[in-house]
Amino acid sequence: MGIMEIAAIVAAIALVALTGFAIPVLIELKRTMNELRQASARTEVEMKKAIEDLHGTLTGLKTFTTEASERLEEVKPFTQAVGDTGRHMRTINNVLGAVSGVIVGSSLWVTGAKVAGKYVVDRFSRKGGKTNGR
Repeated sequence: MGIMEIAAIVAAIALVALTGFAIPVLIELKRTMNELRQASARTEVEMKKAIEDLHGTLTGLKTFTTEASERLEEVKPFTQAVGDTGRHMRTINNVLGAVSGVIVGSSLWVTGAKVAGKYVVDRFSRKGGKTNGR
């Protein structure tokens, strides 16, 4: 037995030992890969469900916003009408204020004219009574 034969035997033993240690590692690696595939498949199924739910939610949200936008267009004329009504009420209030000012002013004139008329009538009636009594 020469050095070559001993080296070949040592190399063969090392190869068998390496293979003996590598086999459990390869088996565990195979199990890990199978579990990784299963986890990936479960994740894919869950993601599909989540994406479908998200799509449904977004579709509902889109419908809701479209309906809200349509309702907003219906409410817009109403709010404009309320604003117009407020402006008209302000105008009516201003007109009524002016009319009441005129009425108050005219009633003061009427009251003044009545008082002046009574005074004049009273003065003439007193003068007339004194003249007739002389």
